[in-house]
Amino acid sequence: MSPNRRLDCLVAGDANLDLLLNGTIHLEPGTEKLASSMRLTLGGSSSITAHNLARLGAKTAMATVIGKDSFGAQVLHELKAGGVDTRWIRVNPRLQTGLTVWHSENQLRAGVTYPGSINAVSLADVPIKALQAAHHFHVGAYFLLRGLHSKAKTLFRRAKSAGCTTSLDCNYDPAGTWDSGLLDALPFIDVFLPNEAELCHIAKVDDVELAAKKLAIKVSLIVVKCGARGVLVSHNGVLKRYKATRARAIDSTGAGDSFNAGFLASFSKGVELEHCIQDGMAAAKRSLTAVGGTNAFRK
Repeated sequence: MSPNRRLDCLVAGDANLDLLLNGTIHLEPGTEKLASSMRLTLGGSSSITAHNLARLGAKTAMATVIGKDSFGAQVLHELKAGGVDTRWIRVNPRLQTGLTVWHSENQLRAGVTYPGSINAVSLADVPIKALQAAHHFHVGAYFLLRGLHSKAKTLFRRAKSAGCTTSLDCNYDPAGTWDSGLLDALPFIDVFLPNEAELCHIAKVDDVELAAKKLAIKVSLIVVKCGARGVLVSHNGVLKRYKATRARAIDSTGAGDSFNAGFLASFSKGVELEHCIQDGMAAAKRSLTAVGGTNAFRK
């Protein structure tokens, strides 16, 4: 790895807040329910990953767009407090910063997202000098980044040309198409980090192992997050499962993004794959011990 690259990771993608409401998942028109708890905290797959990467000791920067509002100010404050380099975060005074409201009850969860500035993230927000400063480039919440979809292949090809290894976490697709340029970009992605439901949707099959085998022709390393059952890895078409250790979960928000952080903190430094996976699972387990995606990493 080049000593001239001062960043371990550059993360691009969504940056917003999460409003976490507990005890309110079943809502009916014309009724009102009371939540048992509430927390407003840093959200967004990409920004959670960036924050936790930095807290795990990786030199991390983020490239994204936020609004000039109180939510954007909180996003910026929390990223800076976590140790993230924010010089490539653009503030657009004409936009509102995004927000996801998570409703949780009895281990079930459903979310509603107002994208706001998330839609505005574009190819121009990931400058070549930022890519040249990093060993690794990661994008989270791909399906929410509508401003990047038509340029996804260009972006990842540019990152590879700049000397970065690359990764992507797609997250859920509200549009239900499960492509939006992703399949064209996958050959330029070194590590694909979906969960099992997302992978099956993208591959259009019901079996996660079959889905991994189907997409292995496009990307050599697929790390599939399977929740409490651990991780399924497809490496050059060879499948291997890793069991997760048991954990008492206080809140699962951001656990997958925290897995990304633990995995990439090691992967960006050239650590062997087995250790990267174990570090990812350790970070996901840590995330479960506090409410929100980043609060367990502030201890």
